[in-house]
Amino acid sequence: MRITQYLTSKLKNFSNLPKEYIERSKKQVYWKTPAEKNYLQTTVERKRFRYTTNRSWTGHFRQQNMPGTMRRKVFVEPVEDWSFFRGDRIEVLVGKDKGKQGIVTQVIPERNWVIVEGINWHYRRVGAEKEFPGIIIKSEAPLHVTKDIRLVDPSDLQGTEFEWRFTEEGEKVRVSTRSGRIIPIPETNNQTYDYKTPNAYIEREKDTPAAVVSEITFQPKLATFEMDIMEEMGIKEERTPAKSYWY
Repeated sequence: MRITQYLTSKLKNFSNLPKEYIERSKKQVYWKTPAEKNYLQTTVERKRFRYTTNRSWTGHFRQQNMPGTMRRKVFVEPVEDWSFFRGDRIEVLVGKDKGKQGIVTQVIPERNWVIVEGINWHYRRVGAEKEFPGIIIKSEAPLHVTKDIRLVDPSDLQGTEFEWRFTEEGEKVRVSTRSGRIIPIPETNNQTYDYKTPNAYIEREKDTPAAVVSEITFQPKLATFEMDIMEEMGIKEERTPAKSYWY
């Protein structure tokens, strides 16, 4: 699914894990050429994954996408401006819970899904074996953001359509088309497993200070990596390169 730059800047990763780790955890390489100069580097790996309510860095996701498993392709319409976030109050438009309101607890943009607390739930049996009947648990099923739900206007707690607009300060906000009120992005969207709010996070002994991370240390030069090494080691190139001709 295509996710725009704006989506990645607004949508928070609840796991607070690096993007490189998430990509590496779900990567499945079938074949790769040796790291030699006489080989054209080629990698054969899995490109299509079946996304469900299990997040891509978990073991359940790997079990559902084991090597060799082929699943029916799911067509997902890209959402250019993702507009639903954890902590939003929404109203259900379809199903047995039509008209009810709830709080979004999980966002799955790969399938245009959200999971709402206490809404669209069903009973599910887990852990069943030959001599053990399993356990019945209550589980919320996902809702589609384009046709199953709509946002609730915080001014009157009624469902409303909305659109993205810009304030005088240049901030992009959601605005109710009925009342004209701004629907703010909940602070819950910024919460992770490490902290409730970024300002409340306490730096530990092994943490890199924020000032060091934001410091710009790269100085652009019109020089290659080899030229930088030669400059630092005081090596001077006195050889005359052989002439080469390109046709």
